[in-house]
This record gives sequence, C-alpha cells and structure tokens, in this order.
Amino acid sequence: MDLVDHSASRTSLGDGLTAALEWWREAGVDCDFLDEPRDWLPAQAEPAVAAAALAEPAARETARTRPEPMPVIGGDPGSWPQSLADFPAWWLSEPSLDHGIVMERIAPRGPGGAALMVLVDHPEAEDRARLLSAAQGRLLDGFLQAAGIAADGAYVASVLPRHTPLPDWPALLAAGLGAITARHVGLAAPQRLLLLGQHISPLLGHDPANSAETLRGFNHEGRNIPVLVAPGLDEMLARPRRKAVLWQRWLEWTGRDS
Repeated sequence: MDLVDHSASRTSLGDGLTAALEWWREAGVDCDFLDEPRDWLPAQAEPAVAAAALAEPAARETARTRPEPMPVIGGDPGSWPQSLADFPAWWLSEPSLDHGIVMERIAPRGPGGAALMVLVDHPEAEDRARLLSAAQGRLLDGFLQAAGIAADGAYVASVLPRHTPLPDWPALLAAGLGAITARHVGLAAPQRLLLLGQHISPLLGHDPANSAETLRGFNHEGRNIPVLVAPGLDEMLARPRRKAVLWQRWLEWTGRDS
C-alpha cells in the first residue's frame, strides 16, 4: 500500500492562503465587502421599535434637564387671611409661599387704610425684624418725610416674603403670586398705591407688554385704588436722578405741582 504524506499538502495549502491574504493586503483590501446592504439591527426589531431605541437616550436627557414646574403658591384660596390683622402670621408661616422656607421672612408694617401703601419686590438682604431696615428703607423714609407722610403712617409691604435675588417673575406670576398680591392690597385698603419695581404691576393684572407707567388704577372688589409705578429703591440708589423723576411724578400724581 502506498503511503501519502498529507502533512506536506496541508503545509502547502496554508502557505497558499497566507500568500493570497498578503497579496490582497498589499493591494489595500483588508476588509470584506458585500454588494447588498445589511440590517445590523436584530431581525425581530420593528422600525418603530428601533427608532424608539435610538430616541430613548435623547428623551431621558431632555427629561433630566427640563426644569420642574413651580407648584401653585399660597395653598387653598379659601384658607387665605380674611383680615389684615391675620395676614402677617399667614405670610410668615404658609409653606407654599417660598418652597417651604420660612426663615428670614419679613412681615409687612403699617396701618390698614393708610393714605399710602408702598409695595416693593422683596425685603432687603439686611432685614431681620423690620421690612426695609437698611439703605433702601432710609431712602423710602426720606421720600415719605418729604411727602408729608410719617414713616409709620404708610403701609409698607413686599410681594415676596424674604430677600430673593433674581426671582423668576414669570414663573411666580404663573404660580399664583398675582392673586396673593391682589388679596394683600385689598386687605390693606390704602387710599393710594405706590409700586416700586417694574415687576410688580403685572402681578396686579397689568399687561407686561405695555409700559408699566400706563397703570393708573387697581380695581379690586368694587374699589379703584390710584396707582403710581416707579423704579425700585435699589435702582434709585444706583441712579440718583431717578429720585428726582419719582418726586416730580409724585407731585403730578397728588396734584401738588400746580
């Protein structure tokens, strides 16, 4: 029987394959290509499922970065104070007014039915027991003295319960701060209302697309309270000429310039 050396044929076959691969590699072809496109997604995945799988990470990222909506503030309107005497305690303790934060809140001050109610954005950073107790308060006291109003004769209040740098006014308006502000003014029942800050008049129903200075009165529960809108106290401290503008407009508003 003849014996065939198969090891030699295996060696020559291996050498041939290696040489062929080297030839194609030197020619610049080192990948396998198909003429027909191939779907690399699992065969059982429907197009809609595949699209959802691709969109899911983007949706998660959008949900993660989307800000949480501000909850309605003030709680049930039926539980709001029914008298000015009850307002300060509610203002200092109602959790929904300021995300549950009750520390450093400052109560309004002054008598109800005052000749003038002064409404500002928020307390000063230095306030502890008295609203507007630092530089802005001194500026307001000087204005009231010049206007012939005792410092404790005006009703002074803020639309936010504590010092709040850079409030999100549109979000606060959408969350219901305007209704609370209107209730506060209604309970205080002043003869005149001075708004010191450009963000306050929209809370009382004024269209922010129009100039705040066009707001002349606040209608509430059958009463019309004359309103004067002026820059905030902080702005007048930074730009002293604004004080002269406010004084001239005050004289015109009260009829004392004639």
